[in-house]
Formats: sequence, C-alpha cells, structure tokens
Amino acid sequence: MTAVATPPAGTAQNPGQPDAAQPPKANPYEQMAPSPDIGQPNGGDGIQPQVTPIGEEAAYFHNYWLLPLCAIISIVVLALLLWAMIRYRRGANPVPSRNSHNTLIEVIWTLVPVLILVGIAIPSIRLLRHTYSPPPADLTVKVTGHQWYWSYEYPDNGVQFDSYMLKEKNDPTRQANQRYRTDADGPPLLAADNRLVLPAGKVVKFIVTADDVIHSFAVPAFWIKQDANPGQLHETWAKVDRPGVYFGQCSELCGARHGFMPIAVEVVPPAEFAAWIASKGGHMAGAQPASAPAPSAPSGVSTPAAATPGTAVANPAPAPQNPNVANRATQAK
Repeated sequence: MTAVATPPAGTAQNPGQPDAAQPPKANPYEQMAPSPDIGQPNGGDGIQPQVTPIGEEAAYFHNYWLLPLCAIISIVVLALLLWAMIRYRRGANPVPSRNSHNTLIEVIWTLVPVLILVGIAIPSIRLLRHTYSPPPADLTVKVTGHQWYWSYEYPDNGVQFDSYMLKEKNDPTRQANQRYRTDADGPPLLAADNRLVLPAGKVVKFIVTADDVIHSFAVPAFWIKQDANPGQLHETWAKVDRPGVYFGQCSELCGARHGFMPIAVEVVPPAEFAAWIASKGGHMAGAQPASAPAPSAPSGVSTPAAATPGTAVANPAPAPQNPNVANRATQAK
C-alpha cells in the first residue's frame, strides 16, 4: 500500500485529525494588510466592488441595466394586474364580455418581450466577447485545485508553492509550530499561509486545472469563477490596477473540507512583485537564472590562447608516436 503524503501545513486531510508536525516556515516577504472595504465580504447586499475591467463592465450591466429593467417589468406587470382586477371585476361587469382575442394586444405582448430580450442580449454578447478575447498576457499563473488546498505555479518565473487555510489560534487540529491566523492575514476561513501575488496593472492569464475532483477558482472582486476539472486546462484572465488583498474560495462542492479552501490574492506594484519573485528564488520573465560557473581546467593542462584577428593560426605539430603502442598489434601476431 502506498502511503499518502501529508500536506506540509495548514489543513488536515481528515476532519478532526491534527496536522502532522512540520518545521516552521520562514516568510521573508512582508505581506500587505487587507482592507475591510474591498476584496472581501463586507455585509452588503450587492456585488463586491470590482477592480478589473471585466468586473466593472459586468457590475455596470447588472446595476444600471438589468436591475432597473427588472424593476420596470415588475411595476408594469403589477399595474396591469391591479387594473384588470379593478376594471373587470364582477361588480363593474355584470354581463361578461364575449371577446376572445385582440390583435393589437397580442402583437404588443409578442413584440415587447422580444425587444426586451434583444436589449439584454446586445450588452451580454459584448461582455462575453470582452471576457473571452483577452489582451496579450504579461504573466501566466497555473492554478491547481487539490483536496483541500491550492497550488500556484509561475512557469515563466520558476516559482511554485502550495497555499493552505490559516487556522485559528485555538483550533485543536493546529500544530504548535504552525502559524495561526491574525487580523493582518484576513478574515476567518479566508486567510491563507501563502498568498497568490500579482503585479498591478498587468494582464494575468490563469490556467486552471485540478488533480482529483472538480474545484472552482473564484475571486468575486475580479469577476472570476472558473471550474477546475481534472485532466482539463481552462483559461481566464484579470487585470487589476488597484493594489490590495482580495479573497475568494473554492466554489464547487469538492468534499468534506470544501469550505476550507480559501484563495488569497495580493496585488502589489511591479517593483514589489519582482522583489517577491526574488524572495521565492525565482527570476523575472526574460531573465535567465544565475548559472553555475564553468568548470576550471585540470592542473597541468594548458588552455590555448585566443587567436589575434588577421593572424593565421598554425596547426600544432603531431605528437611523436610511441613505437611500442604502434607496433603492439604486430608484435601480438
């Protein structure tokens, strides 16, 4: 039987079973403190404040087109119901009408819904076109969902790591040497030990997949909700101009600890992003990692000098033959 590896930190795979003891991990990068008014639930009834172009367009479509349209339709239908109840009540119409149809009314109740659907379809299709026609990416991040944590990989930067939920200080399943959640990390159930760090003002392409069951990578402030399916690669993108900390969660029922898969994203200026990449042992895209020095020549072996331009280089004289070696085959016969 093959032993199942214990996650390095954060969340026990079996509910109620403590995590295995792990050495404490140093975090040389100073994390940004989250802001309660953005990037996390704030108790409001509407959509979270959006920080991406797609999110802003979708929120505008929802708040200033769909909601008013729903309100107008509801008011009109309610007015028609009240008018019909009063106008055609039994007391006002002792002799009921014999009309079976009305051509004008039938044309109206056919055309009006069609026009409403066309009015909704045009901005919807435009939003879908913008969503699935992203600009060229400045950064690529591969997101992999596991039961029950996330893995992030920056293939162009040589960085990859796992991200687990930070437990509360009094959680009985937390090991003494595991870092517990503080207010500087984020709200309960949303704070993670390793945040996904992105550069502000850059187009980030997410390649989303899973290695066990279906998960869903969702960050409400980015207007992102992308399923992660085993054996499939899905793509989404975001461009965040405002630095800050943004939280999300797995949004697909994926097992016993589905509610303990937070997503913590920290957006920083490009210079700080480069420093974070360096702190993880990576390199910026286009820059090659430091290579090992070339091996030195063994002692006693001379290195030929470089030729001077315009000077003919003479071929070295052949080494003298060893008669014993040259005539060994003849002597053996």
